[in-house]
Amino acid sequence: MGAETQRERTTATESEDETFVERWARGSIADPERTYRVLFYIVAISFLVTTLFPFYWLTVVALTPQGNLTDVGLLPNGFNPSAFVEVFTTVPFHIYMINSVIIGLLTTALVLLLASLAGYAFGRFEFPGRTPLMLIFLAISYFPPAAFLLPLFELFTANITFFTLPGGSEVASPMLFNGPGAMVLPYSALFLPLSIFILTTFYSQIPDGLEDAARVEGNTRLGALFKVIMPLSAPGVATAGVLTFIAVYNEYFFAFLMTDGRAQNWGTIVWGLLSYQGRFQTSYNLMAAASLIGVIPIAILVVMAQEKIVSGMTAGGLKE
Repeated sequence: MGAETQRERTTATESEDETFVERWARGSIADPERTYRVLFYIVAISFLVTTLFPFYWLTVVALTPQGNLTDVGLLPNGFNPSAFVEVFTTVPFHIYMINSVIIGLLTTALVLLLASLAGYAFGRFEFPGRTPLMLIFLAISYFPPAAFLLPLFELFTANITFFTLPGGSEVASPMLFNGPGAMVLPYSALFLPLSIFILTTFYSQIPDGLEDAARVEGNTRLGALFKVIMPLSAPGVATAGVLTFIAVYNEYFFAFLMTDGRAQNWGTIVWGLLSYQGRFQTSYNLMAAASLIGVIPIAILVVMAQEKIVSGMTAGGLKE
Protein backbone atom coordinates (compact mmCIF):
# COMPACT_ATOMS: atom_id res chain seq x y z
CA MET A 1 0.00 0.00 0.00
CA GLY A 2 2.82 2.35 0.86
CA ALA A 3 4.51 1.77 -2.49
CA GLU A 4 1.29 2.40 -4.42
CA THR A 5 0.61 5.59 -2.48
CA GLN A 6 4.14 6.81 -3.17
CA ARG A 7 3.70 6.02 -6.89
CA GLU A 8 0.42 7.94 -7.01
CA ARG A 9 2.05 10.92 -5.32
CA THR A 10 4.93 10.82 -7.82
CA THR A 11 2.48 10.67 -10.74
CA ALA A 12 0.50 13.59 -9.34
CA THR A 13 3.69 15.61 -8.90
CA GLU A 14 4.78 14.87 -12.48
CA SER A 15 1.33 15.87 -13.75
CA GLU A 16 1.61 19.21 -11.97
CA ASP A 17 5.04 19.81 -13.47
CA GLU A 18 3.84 19.10 -17.02
CA THR A 19 3.33 22.02 -19.38
CA PHE A 20 0.12 22.55 -21.29
CA VAL A 21 1.67 21.19 -24.50
CA GLU A 22 2.85 18.04 -22.74
CA ARG A 23 -0.59 17.43 -21.20
CA TRP A 24 -2.24 18.06 -24.59
CA ALA A 25 0.15 15.63 -26.31
CA ARG A 26 -0.49 12.95 -23.70
CA GLY A 27 -4.24 13.46 -23.93
CA SER A 28 -4.09 13.32 -27.75
CA ILE A 29 -2.31 9.98 -27.62
CA ALA A 30 -4.88 8.63 -25.17
CA ASP A 31 -7.89 10.01 -27.13
CA PRO A 32 -6.95 10.71 -30.78
CA GLU A 33 -10.58 11.26 -31.82
CA ARG A 34 -10.75 14.33 -29.60
CA THR A 35 -7.69 15.73 -31.37
CA TYR A 36 -9.29 15.11 -34.75
CA ARG A 37 -12.41 16.98 -33.64
CA VAL A 38 -10.39 19.94 -32.40
CA LEU A 39 -8.43 20.08 -35.66
CA PHE A 40 -11.67 19.87 -37.65
CA TYR A 41 -13.14 22.83 -35.77
CA ILE A 42 -9.95 24.84 -36.26
CA VAL A 43 -9.95 24.18 -40.01
CA ALA A 44 -13.70 24.89 -40.28
CA ILE A 45 -13.44 28.20 -38.43
CA SER A 46 -10.40 29.21 -40.50
CA PHE A 47 -12.33 28.39 -43.69
CA LEU A 48 -15.32 30.44 -42.58
CA VAL A 49 -13.18 33.44 -41.67
CA THR A 50 -10.87 33.42 -44.70
CA THR A 51 -13.34 32.29 -47.39
CA LEU A 52 -16.90 33.12 -46.47
CA PHE A 53 -16.36 36.39 -44.62
CA PRO A 54 -15.23 38.24 -47.79
CA PHE A 55 -18.54 37.26 -49.42
CA TYR A 56 -20.41 38.52 -46.38
CA TRP A 57 -18.48 41.80 -46.52
CA LEU A 58 -19.26 42.17 -50.23
CA THR A 59 -22.94 41.67 -49.40
CA VAL A 60 -22.78 44.34 -46.69
CA VAL A 61 -21.14 46.82 -49.07
CA ALA A 62 -23.55 45.97 -51.90
CA LEU A 63 -26.63 46.57 -49.71
CA THR A 64 -25.30 49.84 -48.30
CA PRO A 65 -26.28 52.97 -50.26
CA GLN A 66 -23.39 54.74 -51.95
CA GLY A 67 -23.72 57.78 -49.71
CA ASN A 68 -23.44 55.75 -46.50
CA LEU A 69 -20.31 53.76 -47.33
CA THR A 70 -18.06 56.05 -45.30
CA ASP A 71 -19.58 54.75 -42.05
CA VAL A 72 -20.23 51.06 -42.72
CA GLY A 73 -19.69 48.32 -40.15
CA LEU A 74 -20.42 44.63 -39.92
CA LEU A 75 -24.05 45.38 -40.79
CA PRO A 76 -25.31 47.35 -43.80
CA ASN A 77 -25.63 51.08 -43.13
CA GLY A 78 -29.01 51.25 -44.81
CA PHE A 79 -30.68 48.87 -47.23
CA ASN A 80 -30.39 49.22 -51.01
CA PRO A 81 -31.07 45.91 -52.81
CA SER A 82 -31.62 47.79 -56.07
CA ALA A 83 -27.82 47.77 -56.50
CA PHE A 84 -28.12 44.24 -57.88
CA VAL A 85 -30.29 45.67 -60.67
CA GLU A 86 -28.27 48.83 -61.23
CA VAL A 87 -25.18 46.79 -62.09
CA PHE A 88 -26.88 45.85 -65.37
CA THR A 89 -28.34 49.28 -66.16
CA THR A 90 -25.20 51.27 -65.39
CA VAL A 91 -22.85 48.95 -67.28
CA PRO A 92 -23.71 46.04 -69.64
CA PHE A 93 -22.31 43.67 -67.04
CA HIS A 94 -24.22 40.68 -68.44
CA ILE A 95 -22.31 41.07 -71.71
CA TYR A 96 -19.00 41.03 -69.84
CA MET A 97 -20.09 37.85 -68.05
CA ILE A 98 -21.17 36.19 -71.28
CA ASN A 99 -17.83 37.11 -72.88
CA SER A 100 -15.91 35.51 -70.01
CA VAL A 101 -18.06 32.38 -70.09
CA ILE A 102 -17.64 31.97 -73.87
CA ILE A 103 -13.87 32.51 -73.71
CA GLY A 104 -13.66 30.10 -70.78
CA LEU A 105 -15.64 27.41 -72.60
CA LEU A 106 -13.65 27.78 -75.83
CA THR A 107 -10.35 27.59 -73.95
CA THR A 108 -11.47 24.63 -71.85
CA ALA A 109 -12.62 22.69 -74.92
CA LEU A 110 -9.34 23.35 -76.74
CA VAL A 111 -7.24 22.51 -73.69
CA LEU A 112 -9.10 19.26 -73.01
CA LEU A 113 -8.78 18.17 -76.63
CA LEU A 114 -5.04 18.82 -76.83
CA ALA A 115 -4.36 17.61 -73.29
CA SER A 116 -6.24 14.36 -73.96
CA LEU A 117 -4.11 13.63 -77.01
CA ALA A 118 -0.89 14.52 -75.20
CA GLY A 119 -1.97 12.72 -72.02
CA TYR A 120 -2.74 9.61 -74.04
CA ALA A 121 0.73 9.67 -75.55
CA PHE A 122 2.47 10.29 -72.23
CA GLY A 123 0.32 7.89 -70.25
CA ARG A 124 -0.01 4.95 -72.65
CA PHE A 125 3.30 4.86 -74.53
CA GLU A 126 6.94 4.45 -73.66
CA PHE A 127 9.27 6.58 -75.77
CA PRO A 128 12.70 8.15 -75.27
CA GLY A 129 12.68 11.52 -73.53
CA ARG A 130 9.17 11.17 -72.14
CA THR A 131 10.05 12.33 -68.61
CA PRO A 132 12.22 15.32 -69.66
CA LEU A 133 9.53 16.42 -72.10
CA MET A 134 6.90 16.28 -69.37
CA LEU A 135 9.15 18.33 -67.10
CA ILE A 136 9.54 20.92 -69.86
CA PHE A 137 5.75 21.18 -70.19
CA LEU A 138 5.38 21.66 -66.45
CA ALA A 139 8.16 24.26 -66.40
CA ILE A 140 6.30 26.29 -69.03
CA SER A 141 3.29 26.54 -66.72
CA TYR A 142 5.46 28.35 -64.16
CA PHE A 143 6.57 31.07 -66.56
CA PRO A 144 5.15 34.47 -65.56
CA PRO A 145 2.42 35.52 -68.00
CA ALA A 146 3.88 39.04 -68.12
CA ALA A 147 6.88 37.65 -70.01
CA PHE A 148 4.64 36.90 -73.01
CA LEU A 149 2.50 40.05 -73.02
CA LEU A 150 4.49 42.34 -75.31
CA PRO A 151 5.54 39.71 -77.88
CA LEU A 152 1.98 38.43 -78.16
CA PHE A 153 0.62 41.97 -78.42
CA GLU A 154 2.92 42.62 -81.38
CA LEU A 155 1.90 39.29 -82.90
CA PHE A 156 -1.87 39.73 -82.51
CA THR A 157 -1.91 43.32 -83.76
CA ALA A 158 -0.43 42.48 -87.18
CA ASN A 159 2.90 44.14 -86.41
CA ILE A 160 5.11 41.15 -87.23
CA THR A 161 5.98 40.40 -90.86
CA PHE A 162 6.64 36.76 -91.60
CA PHE A 163 8.00 37.17 -95.14
CA THR A 164 7.66 39.33 -98.27
CA LEU A 165 6.20 37.95 -101.48
CA PRO A 166 7.94 38.53 -104.85
CA GLY A 167 5.40 41.20 -105.75
CA GLY A 168 6.36 43.24 -102.69
CA SER A 169 3.31 42.42 -100.58
CA GLU A 170 4.01 41.33 -97.02
CA VAL A 171 2.54 38.41 -95.13
CA ALA A 172 2.04 39.66 -91.57
CA SER A 173 0.63 38.17 -88.41
CA PRO A 174 -3.17 38.09 -88.11
CA MET A 175 -5.13 40.94 -86.54
CA LEU A 176 -6.69 39.32 -83.49
CA PHE A 177 -6.90 42.38 -81.23
CA ASN A 178 -10.36 42.86 -79.67
CA GLY A 179 -11.27 39.30 -80.54
CA PRO A 180 -11.58 36.04 -78.60
CA GLY A 181 -8.63 34.46 -80.41
CA ALA A 182 -6.20 36.92 -78.80
CA MET A 183 -7.16 35.46 -75.40
CA VAL A 184 -8.07 31.85 -76.16
CA LEU A 185 -4.70 31.03 -77.72
CA PRO A 186 -2.50 32.38 -74.88
CA TYR A 187 -4.79 30.92 -72.24
CA SER A 188 -4.63 27.51 -73.89
CA ALA A 189 -0.84 27.60 -73.96
CA LEU A 190 -0.59 28.66 -70.32
CA PHE A 191 -3.10 26.20 -68.84
CA LEU A 192 -2.38 23.25 -71.11
CA PRO A 193 0.64 21.81 -69.18
CA LEU A 194 -1.29 21.29 -65.94
CA SER A 195 -4.12 19.53 -67.79
CA ILE A 196 -1.62 17.31 -69.57
CA PHE A 197 -0.12 16.30 -66.24
CA ILE A 198 -3.54 15.54 -64.69
CA LEU A 199 -4.80 13.52 -67.65
CA THR A 200 -1.51 11.65 -68.02
CA THR A 201 -1.88 10.47 -64.42
CA PHE A 202 -5.40 9.20 -65.05
CA TYR A 203 -4.87 7.71 -68.50
CA SER A 204 -1.89 5.69 -67.28
CA GLN A 205 -4.12 3.94 -64.73
CA ILE A 206 -6.58 2.49 -67.29
CA PRO A 207 -5.90 -1.25 -67.76
CA ASP A 208 -4.51 -2.15 -71.15
CA GLY A 209 -7.13 -4.86 -71.52
CA LEU A 210 -9.96 -2.36 -71.82
CA GLU A 211 -8.23 -0.49 -74.61
CA ASP A 212 -7.31 -3.76 -76.35
CA ALA A 213 -10.96 -4.85 -76.20
CA ALA A 214 -12.01 -1.60 -77.87
CA ARG A 215 -9.34 -2.07 -80.53
CA VAL A 216 -10.56 -5.63 -81.21
CA GLU A 217 -14.06 -4.29 -81.82
CA GLY A 218 -12.69 -2.13 -84.64
CA ASN A 219 -11.93 1.15 -82.89
CA THR A 220 -8.81 3.09 -83.72
CA ARG A 221 -6.58 4.46 -80.99
CA LEU A 222 -8.45 7.76 -81.16
CA GLY A 223 -11.74 5.90 -80.96
CA ALA A 224 -10.54 3.99 -77.91
CA LEU A 225 -9.40 7.26 -76.35
CA PHE A 226 -12.73 9.05 -76.72
CA LYS A 227 -15.00 6.03 -76.19
CA VAL A 228 -13.20 4.14 -73.42
CA ILE A 229 -10.30 5.95 -71.79
CA MET A 230 -11.86 9.42 -71.42
CA PRO A 231 -15.19 8.14 -69.98
CA LEU A 232 -13.32 5.98 -67.48
CA SER A 233 -11.17 8.99 -66.56
CA ALA A 234 -14.13 11.32 -66.14
CA PRO A 235 -12.98 12.62 -62.69
CA GLY A 236 -9.63 13.65 -64.13
CA VAL A 237 -11.20 15.25 -67.21
CA ALA A 238 -13.68 17.14 -65.02
CA THR A 239 -10.91 18.32 -62.70
CA ALA A 240 -8.76 19.59 -65.56
CA GLY A 241 -11.74 21.27 -67.21
CA VAL A 242 -12.99 23.01 -64.07
CA LEU A 243 -9.54 24.25 -63.08
CA THR A 244 -8.97 25.60 -66.59
CA PHE A 245 -12.35 27.33 -66.79
CA ILE A 246 -11.94 29.00 -63.37
CA ALA A 247 -8.45 30.22 -64.23
CA VAL A 248 -9.58 31.66 -67.58
CA TYR A 249 -12.73 33.20 -66.11
CA ASN A 250 -10.69 35.15 -63.55
CA GLU A 251 -7.71 36.04 -65.77
CA TYR A 252 -7.02 39.73 -66.35
CA PHE A 253 -3.50 40.24 -67.76
CA PHE A 254 -4.19 39.15 -71.33
CA ALA A 255 -7.76 40.47 -71.28
CA PHE A 256 -6.39 43.91 -70.38
CA LEU A 257 -3.79 43.97 -73.15
CA MET A 258 -5.66 42.20 -75.93
CA THR A 259 -8.91 44.23 -75.76
CA ASP A 260 -9.87 47.83 -75.22
CA GLY A 261 -12.20 46.85 -72.38
CA ARG A 262 -15.52 47.47 -74.10
CA ALA A 263 -18.22 44.83 -73.84
CA GLN A 264 -18.79 44.69 -77.60
CA ASN A 265 -15.05 44.02 -78.09
CA TRP A 266 -14.93 40.93 -75.89
CA GLY A 267 -14.09 42.72 -72.66
CA THR A 268 -14.09 40.19 -69.82
CA ILE A 269 -15.73 40.26 -66.42
CA VAL A 270 -12.80 42.00 -64.73
CA TRP A 271 -13.14 44.84 -67.23
CA GLY A 272 -16.81 45.00 -66.28
CA LEU A 273 -15.96 45.34 -62.59
CA LEU A 274 -13.49 48.14 -63.31
CA SER A 275 -16.14 49.96 -65.34
CA TYR A 276 -17.81 51.07 -62.09
CA GLN A 277 -14.66 53.01 -61.26
CA GLY A 278 -14.96 56.49 -62.68
CA ARG A 279 -12.46 59.30 -62.89
CA PHE A 280 -13.77 61.16 -59.85
CA GLN A 281 -15.97 58.56 -58.11
CA THR A 282 -16.12 54.81 -57.66
CA SER A 283 -19.44 53.03 -57.09
CA TYR A 284 -18.20 50.54 -54.52
CA ASN A 285 -21.69 49.19 -53.80
CA LEU A 286 -22.22 48.39 -57.49
CA MET A 287 -18.75 46.90 -57.74
CA ALA A 288 -19.48 44.65 -54.73
CA ALA A 289 -22.86 43.61 -56.15
CA ALA A 290 -21.29 42.84 -59.51
CA SER A 291 -18.59 40.77 -57.82
CA LEU A 292 -21.23 38.64 -56.10
CA ILE A 293 -23.14 38.18 -59.35
CA GLY A 294 -19.95 37.31 -61.21
CA VAL A 295 -19.27 34.43 -58.83
CA ILE A 296 -22.54 32.70 -59.73
CA PRO A 297 -21.28 30.84 -62.87
CA ILE A 298 -18.27 29.51 -60.96
CA ALA A 299 -20.45 28.44 -58.03
CA ILE A 300 -22.86 26.61 -60.34
CA LEU A 301 -19.98 24.87 -62.12
CA VAL A 302 -18.34 23.75 -58.87
CA VAL A 303 -21.63 22.48 -57.41
CA MET A 304 -22.40 20.50 -60.58
CA ALA A 305 -18.93 18.94 -60.77
CA GLN A 306 -18.01 18.72 -57.09
CA GLU A 307 -18.21 14.92 -56.90
CA LYS A 308 -16.01 14.51 -59.96
CA ILE A 309 -13.56 17.12 -58.67
CA VAL A 310 -13.23 15.49 -55.24
CA SER A 311 -12.79 12.01 -56.69
CA GLY A 312 -10.36 13.40 -59.25
CA MET A 313 -8.25 15.12 -56.60
CA THR A 314 -8.10 12.00 -54.42
CA ALA A 315 -7.90 9.26 -57.04
CA GLY A 316 -5.46 11.04 -59.31
CA GLY A 317 -2.54 10.30 -57.03
CA LEU A 318 -3.36 6.62 -56.54
CA LYS A 319 -1.86 3.87 -58.62
CA GLU A 320 -3.74 0.59 -58.93
